[in-house]
Amino acid sequence: MRVETERKMKRWREQRWLLDQVIQTRGLDWDQGRTGKILRNCGPGVEGELREISRRIQKFTDIPREFSRAALRREELGREAEKASHDVEAREHYYVAATYYSNAIWAIYEDDNPKRIAWVERKRACYDKFIQFARRPIERVGLPFAGKTLTAIFHLPPGMKAGEKVPCILYIPGMDGCKEDNPMQGDPYLERGIAVFSIDGPGQGETRAGGIKCTASNYEEAGKVACDYLVKRPEIDGNRLAIMGSSMGSYWGPRVAAAEARFKALAVSGVCVEPGQYTIFNTASPTFKLNYMYMSGYDDEAAFDEFAKTLSLKGVASRIACPYLVVAGEDDELCPIESVYQLMDEVRAPKTLVVYEGERHSIRNPRARTIIFDWLKDRLDGKPFKPEKIYVEMSGKEIHTSW
Repeated sequence: MRVETERKMKRWREQRWLLDQVIQTRGLDWDQGRTGKILRNCGPGVEGELREISRRIQKFTDIPREFSRAALRREELGREAEKASHDVEAREHYYVAATYYSNAIWAIYEDDNPKRIAWVERKRACYDKFIQFARRPIERVGLPFAGKTLTAIFHLPPGMKAGEKVPCILYIPGMDGCKEDNPMQGDPYLERGIAVFSIDGPGQGETRAGGIKCTASNYEEAGKVACDYLVKRPEIDGNRLAIMGSSMGSYWGPRVAAAEARFKALAVSGVCVEPGQYTIFNTASPTFKLNYMYMSGYDDEAAFDEFAKTLSLKGVASRIACPYLVVAGEDDELCPIESVYQLMDEVRAPKTLVVYEGERHSIRNPRARTIIFDWLKDRLDGKPFKPEKIYVEMSGKEIHTSW
């Protein structure tokens, strides 16, 4: 990154050396469960390779170099496999390459960086090759938005019959995520017969590269545009749409649900719902704030701090009408759990809150994910549920209380 980018944030300037020391000690998961997500999406075949990438990353600037190097190698292997007509192997290499390029891109927070621009193109090319060999319906989608384009990827369950209509999830990734984050195979929604519409919303991925920055509320309009598109798809049951938001998607998702009544359910995890987002921007890894400054188009930190004060769901939560599920870690380092309870107290819709004792932002308990998948499917299937609070002790014991 340019010197100007490195210097525009006070904590980045002052704590950069500490960040490098933490990365050297803790590895790639210093700020969140990054390697777990890569393994979940790419499969166990990347475990040894990911371990080697992690070993070679000793400081922040190593991240884009090592991930892009590994991505290029995977891309080359994909071309070799494709040339040999080994389509399944090619599919896997191209998907992994796209994932590695995503991680390289993540660590550069500026528009006109030539490496970032090149890697965005390579990621797109590799993912297009994955689509070609995926053996299930996947489409790229561009939606008109603010005079530019909102980018998305549309996944349909395999084996659909002619004329069949299925429910659909609008997937909103976090600020460090992107629309390509869906698993290479075994997608939990597709396995349940649910289509997935995964978007780079304002400030994210290719949408940000195309000039659309995030504001405090413009994800609401993006959600409406996505909904307009989905209800017109012949394969989608427009009466069975839901939202799943991850990490900062837990802030954007409620805004979309409050603004667009056509969504019938909302589930979020890895919470970022603190009014003003003070914790994530001022006490967590400085990467979060520098990234969000880029996403929202701020070069002046003082101006960004004023903008951050507007990132609140107060007055929004009470307008959510659909069933609402929140899955949170009690010790989330990016959002105080008190903010979660305060938010849920404002919600008037039927709601369920699941809190995992001792867990942080990246919840390790695998059931935290399956709860969301099955809860959303049940809501889309019209099944009744009991609004409640569920506290999951570290032993696995669940304590259920009503609201």
